[in-house]
Amino acid sequence: MTSVVRRPTGTLLPDLWDVFEASWPFSTRHPIHIEDFVEEGAYVVRAELPGLDVTKDVDVSAVNGVLTIKAKREETTKKQQRTEFHYGSFTRAVTLPAGAEAENISAKYEKGILEVRVPLPAAPEERKIEIEVQPD
Repeated sequence: MTSVVRRPTGTLLPDLWDVFEASWPFSTRHPIHIEDFVEEGAYVVRAELPGLDVTKDVDVSAVNGVLTIKAKREETTKKQQRTEFHYGSFTRAVTLPAGAEAENISAKYEKGILEVRVPLPAAPEERKIEIEVQPD
């Protein structure tokens, strides 16, 4: 079980733990958590984007073999608040597999999860090559 410890607000020094927990360039943490896999002939990227209006706050694009997900969450400030939400603009980009059909990408949003499906070309069938034997 996780416990939330309230720290005093309005201190002169910033909360050091927040600095260490922030997304650093060399960190593996990111405000947009994703997973990707291949399923039924498609490359699938799923992103956690709870509480966003995807018609206004989320943009998905594909250019030069890179799928990019952009999202923004506006901050609402209240007096004496503590928040662990990430606010601002966030971008996540993934390289598409070779041969991905970017012109046929589809996306859907359900229960806070954005799912992007990128069709992949069918794997070429192996063709047996007959070897011609020359007489000695």
